[in-house]
Amino acid sequence: MSIQWFPGHMAKTRRLLLEQLKWVDVVLELADARIPASSRNPMLHKLLGNKARLLILNKADLADVNWTSRWLRYLKVSSPVFAVSATTGVGIKQIVPELERMVVAKQAKQAEKGIRPQMIRVMIVGIPNIGKSSLINQLTGGAQAKVGNKPGVTRGNQWVRIHDRVELLDTPGMLWPKFEDLDVGRKLAALGAVKDDVFDIEELSTWIIDWLNLYSPNSLSRYQIADSEVNLESLGRKRGCLIHGGRVDTLKAAQIFLRDLRMGQLGPITMDHINDTTF
Repeated sequence: MSIQWFPGHMAKTRRLLLEQLKWVDVVLELADARIPASSRNPMLHKLLGNKARLLILNKADLADVNWTSRWLRYLKVSSPVFAVSATTGVGIKQIVPELERMVVAKQAKQAEKGIRPQMIRVMIVGIPNIGKSSLINQLTGGAQAKVGNKPGVTRGNQWVRIHDRVELLDTPGMLWPKFEDLDVGRKLAALGAVKDDVFDIEELSTWIIDWLNLYSPNSLSRYQIADSEVNLESLGRKRGCLIHGGRVDTLKAAQIFLRDLRMGQLGPITMDHINDTTF
């Protein structure tokens, strides 16, 4: 089963990216450290071609540190990669020096031709709600970009000076037309990259809780449910999501659970494991 969808603004974003790609030296690709594979747009591999790329695993403060270390070792084989938190600022100072290093050879060739050093032009790409605006704010030292906590808040494309030699082209978040792997779509929805109306959030929450029970049971200890299975019913009862007749409002329980997950209230979680994905 696959989930197929492609909002019009996503198609427009793809066209803009292709048009503007020729103006940049390096692409700064953002992924979510909690889902380092599932949050990478497979369309980008074709669109970017041989363009130099720096991969940033954002939201590392919300991910399992051991899994992040493994992912960094795995991913650095194909491109430079750093784990950062645009919320706390951890790891941000590595980015500009690496961008400068990545264009040294190109600028040396230009110097041989008598061309003076140019501004380093960088395009930032990633899925919706990946933290591009927050990262730009960290790089500029101020609120230069509009920030939101919902997919698609950043609109349009704008150049932002992040260093005396580096300009960054901000682009809207872009997803791909169809999730061939339903679990990839679920993980994206779980962490807020897909709008909540794409999946039934009660079914989604049930799937995530089942996944956590299997792979990360300590994450559910926050709810202190000791005498029964952790599910929407027991979670909702614990959190007081009750309606007429003492029944549990499972929709409200699902909303509370997803909010806790996305805000990191369940502790560090990594939902992509290297042995169950290839890309």
